[in-house]
Amino acid sequence: MKAFAALLERLAFTPGRNAKLAHLEGYFRDAPDPDRGYALAALTGDLSLGRVKPALLRGLAEERVDPELFALSYDYVGDLAETVALIWPAAGAEGDLRLADAVESLSALGRVEAGQKLAGWLDTLGPSERLALLKLATGGLRVGVSARLARAALARVGAPEVEEIEEVWHGLELPYRELFAWLEGGPRPEAAALAPFRPVMLSTPTDAEQLDPLDPAEYAAEWKWDGIRVQAVAEQGTARLYTRTGEDISAAFPDIVERMAFEGALDGELLIRHGEVVAPFADLQKRLNRKSAGKTMRTRHPAALRLYDILTWEGEDLRPLPFNTRRTRLEAALTTLDEPRFDASPILDFTTWEELANLRADPPEAVIEGVMLKRRDSAYTAGRPRGPWFKWKRDALLVDAVVLYAQRGHGKRSGFYSDFTFALWDGDALVPVGKAYSGFTDEELRRLDRFVRDHTVERFGPVRSLQPRLVVEVAFEGLNRSRRHRSGVAMRFPRINRIRWDKPAAEADHLPALTALLPPEVTP
Repeated sequence: MKAFAALLERLAFTPGRNAKLAHLEGYFRDAPDPDRGYALAALTGDLSLGRVKPALLRGLAEERVDPELFALSYDYVGDLAETVALIWPAAGAEGDLRLADAVESLSALGRVEAGQKLAGWLDTLGPSERLALLKLATGGLRVGVSARLARAALARVGAPEVEEIEEVWHGLELPYRELFAWLEGGPRPEAAALAPFRPVMLSTPTDAEQLDPLDPAEYAAEWKWDGIRVQAVAEQGTARLYTRTGEDISAAFPDIVERMAFEGALDGELLIRHGEVVAPFADLQKRLNRKSAGKTMRTRHPAALRLYDILTWEGEDLRPLPFNTRRTRLEAALTTLDEPRFDASPILDFTTWEELANLRADPPEAVIEGVMLKRRDSAYTAGRPRGPWFKWKRDALLVDAVVLYAQRGHGKRSGFYSDFTFALWDGDALVPVGKAYSGFTDEELRRLDRFVRDHTVERFGPVRSLQPRLVVEVAFEGLNRSRRHRSGVAMRFPRINRIRWDKPAAEADHLPALTALLPPEVTP
């Protein structure tokens, strides 16, 4: 656990990407199997122990220290695992614990037994190792490492490129012994031989100013649909549906997989579609993260594929071909399939950027997020190459809201109030409509933190209720209906766009102005 704890500490306090890669590479080279495999899974979000819940952790701590002291400490620190790691009484000589032993024990035990085991380990570890163990057990590492970055570090350990690692990733099993053996010169893992995932090509954001010097004739444009990017792969009798990160979601969408009667790999957007009408993202969300989808769910929320590209077809790799050629091949492939749940995203007709801007400003359906631009001569290249593909998203929606609650952040923000719940007026009452924890600078964060401390009305653990005085301009990408929220709405990707220190709370927006932005309901 000492080596893993040291890795987490270095990653948490290292801002640069290259420095993080160096720390990860060093750990993956030096740590033994299976410790490094479990560490990799924890960093990529593929390790789910599910035995240690916050209530259990809090209860263990309150058995060792005064509950009031613990509550005050938690309120000050703002992070449960860090509070427990710091306040846990030292038991004398420090020992060590193998990462693999911790993972395998917690995976095999029930919640009560896992809690007892965890308490015994905490008695033998130092503060840094206690924190690493608790972060591992609760799944909240928060060290600024994405799955892509972790896989990029793996590529520095051995000969395979990161794209090759991503192709086999979905077929690997914990603790990744075959993967590390391959990195060190062994054979390529065999588990991913059927229906392999191909790393996707991504776009870069753009705007009218950046597009102006480019020649519009060199680019094709499509609508950007509000679904999730997927890759449909059917090879050697095996069909699978993957997300853009390679997660296998086939079981949740059997109505798509059973229609994949082809030999190849297609790239597109997963949507819910009733006839020709595309439903809001909220309808698709009801089917995501499910282990299966019953007949009723499939009937009420029928899935469809709106395809962008063709990667392989009948044994031929089409990725090196120009986009225009691949598009022609995609349309031909769809003709042979004759499958009504699969169609191609239409190519937009424009000759100038101004014409495209007008199309973007008035899309034919509310679920369209903007436009995609692709160089007509571009090959399909994994990753995010600068220049071939752009996304020109619609302008963010904006509302002026009143900050009602603030909560301490996590990690490096644990000493600041950085998570804000905001509300709109509904008559004479303020109704919460969302929560944001980004969009402000470090200097603005310090000023926000001072405001929270100076205008607190009540405290609820790490949360403070505030005087309704501060107005913030909130930007968000979309709006869905929600029965779980009193306001009846849920924002997509809300963030603080501007802090309106100058604006009185009485002039914040009213709830009807927000609900008017809801997309029309789609009925089966």
